[in-house]
Amino acid sequence: MGHDHAHTSKTNRARLSAAIAIVAVVLVVQIVGAWLTGSLALLADAGHMFSDLAGLVIALTATVVAARPATDRQTFGYQRAEVFGALLNGLILLAVAVAVVIGAVRRLVDAGGTEVRATPMLVVAVVGLLANVAALLLLRPAAGSSINMRGAYLEVLGDTLGSVAVIVAAGVILLTGFMQADAIASLVIAGMIAPRAFVLLRDVMRVLSESVPADTDVAEIRRHLLDTPGVVAVHDVHVWMITSGAHVFSAHIVVEPAVLSSGGSGALLDALSGCLAEHFDVDHSTFQLEPAEHAEHEENPHR
Repeated sequence: MGHDHAHTSKTNRARLSAAIAIVAVVLVVQIVGAWLTGSLALLADAGHMFSDLAGLVIALTATVVAARPATDRQTFGYQRAEVFGALLNGLILLAVAVAVVIGAVRRLVDAGGTEVRATPMLVVAVVGLLANVAALLLLRPAAGSSINMRGAYLEVLGDTLGSVAVIVAAGVILLTGFMQADAIASLVIAGMIAPRAFVLLRDVMRVLSESVPADTDVAEIRRHLLDTPGVVAVHDVHVWMITSGAHVFSAHIVVEPAVLSSGGSGALLDALSGCLAEHFDVDHSTFQLEPAEHAEHEENPHR
């Protein structure tokens, strides 16, 4: 399991490094293109791509830090660095969305409008779209297993949609001469950025507040444990995440007297931890086995 995690981390770092190279090149192209064309939408997309680049660098740094082994001071290791990286990504996304909205509103209020060179704007947007699609294909395989990689993937996905919005705006300007389409596209981009940022921040807060993982049913876990031979009751159940895919579980298990008197504790612990690993993807579990009379004397037991 440890080897698999190390291999996954190494693969994620390679994917992030390649995506960073792609995004960095296109960012320069978009900035130059926005300056030459006067397009706010293209500049907004460049700002979004800059946040993507910063987020990808943060994500890469987080995967390197998270791979460090556990110590006496960091007993779970540094896996939560991925969560802090995702938190910073979400905050960057929100800042970019606010800046884009302010710029777009100012341009819409300007009655005279701003001249936009739509043809080079279209060319740059198409280049950005192709680059974002390539980065998406690199990051997508890892987006479902890591909150950090999901944050990076969502950023690039949003920028891909942003490139589509710029292409549409450039097409409208070329066909109709409606220059305000550029500012409207900027607002569309901001509208795509903000919800993704909130979703990412929600997932981060779920981890940091040690809430039960969204895909985990505590009642179902309890039923599985109670079905294990020798188990009488289950209480003081806690389930949380260190980071995505790293679930932690602890519980007090009331057992039949014969389990303790016959030396069957080890076999029962193996059965309980095996159940969690097989059915609920919990790799780190801790159980306190106790006789019924001990459970009755515990203060403030809870479910």
